[in-house]
Amino acid sequence: MKSGCALSLVMVPVFLLAGCSSAKPAMPVAFAAVASATPSTEQRTYQAMEVSAPIIVENQVDVVAQREGMVENIAVEAGTAVHKGQLLATIDDRQLTAERDAAAAKVKAIAADGKNWEAAQKMAELDLQRDEEMFKADLLTQKQLDHSRTKLVGTKFEVEREKENLANAESALRALELELEKTKIVAPFAGLVARRYIRTGQHVAANDKLFWVTATKPLVLRFNVPELYAQKVKPGQELTVTTSASSTHYRAAITMVSPVIDPGSGTFDVQAKLLAPTDGLVPGMTATVILKAAK
Repeated sequence: MKSGCALSLVMVPVFLLAGCSSAKPAMPVAFAAVASATPSTEQRTYQAMEVSAPIIVENQVDVVAQREGMVENIAVEAGTAVHKGQLLATIDDRQLTAERDAAAAKVKAIAADGKNWEAAQKMAELDLQRDEEMFKADLLTQKQLDHSRTKLVGTKFEVEREKENLANAESALRALELELEKTKIVAPFAGLVARRYIRTGQHVAANDKLFWVTATKPLVLRFNVPELYAQKVKPGQELTVTTSASSTHYRAAITMVSPVIDPGSGTFDVQAKLLAPTDGLVPGMTATVILKAAK
């Protein structure tokens, strides 16, 4: 018998290990993140984030005219450091000053008339008291007593009228004094005059821009963060800040994290305050914020 070899096929399963890459959702242009993956769990742990943010200050306003008039004097120029309440410019106030002086004189005249009527009232009260005693002693007629009473009522009325006149005159005076205050353009807070819009002799109307005043501190950063960092960004966290104008690394601390995510952009607002020293940084600069996620 011819011997034969039995051939048996053993099917060995071969598993093909393939790397499966999935595209991550597109992030906003301003964001850059560093991520690492653990092969066994395929869980991402975000270690750092970079985002561009403007450097701003809370107080930064256009100072506008509160009344119309001609610019009489300019006290500061762009670049001048000012303190709160410092005079920036004046608007011609000659007409208002004349009206204020007339109103002040009227207040004094009415006040003097009021004092005269108060003295007359006291005299009428004494006369009535005397006439009532004389009437009891049958030394005065009822008609004379009634006349004394009527005179007292009349003087009381005059006293009250002068009080009202005085109050109205004082209100008019305060209104003119307020209008005079509006001719003095002052700094609303301590800072820097960033821009001057007016010139001497120019006629301005109410709400015309006169100066742009900006605070110089504290310096603040405001930026948006993708929602996947919602649990990793906390108030008090420190972050590193750099600018293209300097190689210096600055420090900042998060002061506010919005509890709401914008459904349109998928981001939430974050605010941070730059910590001293901040030499070389000014409002308006664009900074790069480097934030390590909180653990």
